[in-house]
Amino acid sequence: MIQNSYKYGWLVIVLCFLGVSCASEKLSWKEELHNEISLLGHRNWIVVTDMAYPLQSQEGIKTICTGDDYLEVLSFVTAEIDRAPHIKANVYQDRELLFMKDTDASGITELRQEVAGLFGGYLQYVPHEELIARLDSISSVFNVIILKSNLTIPYTSTFFELDCYYWDDVRQQELEKRFQEH
Repeated sequence: MIQNSYKYGWLVIVLCFLGVSCASEKLSWKEELHNEISLLGHRNWIVVTDMAYPLQSQEGIKTICTGDDYLEVLSFVTAEIDRAPHIKANVYQDRELLFMKDTDASGITELRQEVAGLFGGYLQYVPHEELIARLDSISSVFNVIILKSNLTIPYTSTFFELDCYYWDDVRQQELEKRFQEH
């Protein structure tokens, strides 16, 4: 009986060791995004949101709660895209943001200026529901990563629609034209 207890004791220790050694450490959101960037490409999206952005049920949407400052998350995503040799981004924000005042949400004017400074003239404004509809449609075929920040100001989501860095619409149209000619 003691011998069987001894064997079971060792078995428990071995199983615990295997469980601990096989358990992977949870990656930070920065590490996770960095690892995912090389997998993302044309037609994928990355969205940086405020805290109230809803958890979507579409299978192609991955939501990560960063717990970090909105501008820090936005800057990190922008830097990761800029460093990637294969992607660039079309950047959108909710059109509603243009009409909000500090009386609606304290700090909105300063935030809007900081975000505009980060993107310059590359920021496009689209109605919120239209952006959500695009995500819903695209996520049925392509992956979307949503990074929730700790920001508590509405209509501040920034949408990065990824595109191919080394190919453009002009060359694509020329290729299609040649293709149709033959």
